[in-house]
Amino acid sequence: MRLTVGQQASIHAQLEVTDDHQGAPGLAHGGLLACALDEALGTVAWLLGTPAVTARLETEYLTPVPVGSVLHIHARCTGVTGRKISLVAEGRRNGPTGSPAVRATALFLAVDLEHFTTHGRVHDVAQAMADPDFDTIRRAFGINP
Repeated sequence: MRLTVGQQASIHAQLEVTDDHQGAPGLAHGGLLACALDEALGTVAWLLGTPAVTARLETEYLTPVPVGSVLHIHARCTGVTGRKISLVAEGRRNGPTGSPAVRATALFLAVDLEHFTTHGRVHDVAQAMADPDFDTIRRAFGINP
């Protein structure tokens, strides 16, 4: 999936649906589409500058997405209240203004970095935090919702 940052707290992404993404014959797997939207939404949450995790993800499948097509995803933040980050995403076929194929609404929760060391692998967190580009990339986008 290729991502670019949009205005304010939003991203645009393109997912090329290949044979590896197939569920039913010739069609993208619904779980893969939900995963792609969650990844796009998580990127928006990351751009806000606070570690966050998916608390709820609701996915609505509107039309099948064929293998060999490109899904154009737009995800954005719709609000922040305390630790709660509200987000929406939509995937369209045949270009960014094409027909909607899949939509998602999500609630992410801001967490401390301890969340990842408590529930994940400590060395993975340390490796991510040691990446000199980690914070530089986020700051370069200058997100201020």
